[in-house]
Amino acid sequence: MAAEYVLITDSACDILPEKLREWNVELIRMPYLFTDDGAEHLDHDQPMKEFYEEMRDGRVAKTSGLNEDTFTSAFTPILEKGQDLLYLAFSSGLSVTCENGKKAAAQLAEKYPERKIRVVDSLCASAGQGLFVYLACENRRKGMSVDENADAMEADKMHLCHWFTVEDLKYLKRGGRISTATALLGTALNVKPVLHVDNEGHLIKVTQVHGRKKSIRRMAEKLGETILEDTPIFISHGDCLEDAELLSTIIREEYGRETMLITGIGSVIGAHSGPGTLALFFRGKER
Repeated sequence: MAAEYVLITDSACDILPEKLREWNVELIRMPYLFTDDGAEHLDHDQPMKEFYEEMRDGRVAKTSGLNEDTFTSAFTPILEKGQDLLYLAFSSGLSVTCENGKKAAAQLAEKYPERKIRVVDSLCASAGQGLFVYLACENRRKGMSVDENADAMEADKMHLCHWFTVEDLKYLKRGGRISTATALLGTALNVKPVLHVDNEGHLIKVTQVHGRKKSIRRMAEKLGETILEDTPIFISHGDCLEDAELLSTIIREEYGRETMLITGIGSVIGAHSGPGTLALFFRGKER
């Protein structure tokens, strides 16, 4: 019988709510807004295709991290039921969300001293965080306690590999990830960056290639260089399913590995990466 405690994550994991329910994971949805009207939405309020079409039409989306009150509201009912919890958080290198989750957990630990409240900074994003959550679910299924699971995930997170490419550099420029000059030159020359999430959970550029298909192939090559034998493969995409399926096919045909999950990139991550983002996640020898 699986150990009894609640796994909880935030919607930066880019796993659909119905899939998380299948995994028996609770979800805190993160907020975003379009700057032209300022109305706040939550991740998954809009169909993915509609969100990206609005971005393509020029609407600018902005996001904010989850605050302490949101975590207190999410954690308290679990603790009131006499349950322990393990929160698997969006990378602290990309958001204040994890830090606020830790603050809320520390305050609640004083109120519920008999309960275990563990927070793990995944240092992951998008379906890399989703893969992190899936692995924690597997640990729980195997009978790990909340402390054993949290410690195992802390030990494993440096093996969670994230590889990204984007279709349009302007979104990375807007978020301060690349300079204006780099974005303009890259667009003019059809240069596509290949990026990854580093050991501090930051998104950084590793290399660049000419053309979309070469960038997709380079991501698959990165998998071939470092992938561990016992790992699921997840792919996420910003409304570019055909490219996600192409990447999956290359991985299968050239490296003999099957993709477990292809999922859409939600509004909170997509606001920063833009339509056409493609991302690959797996456990590797190193990040």
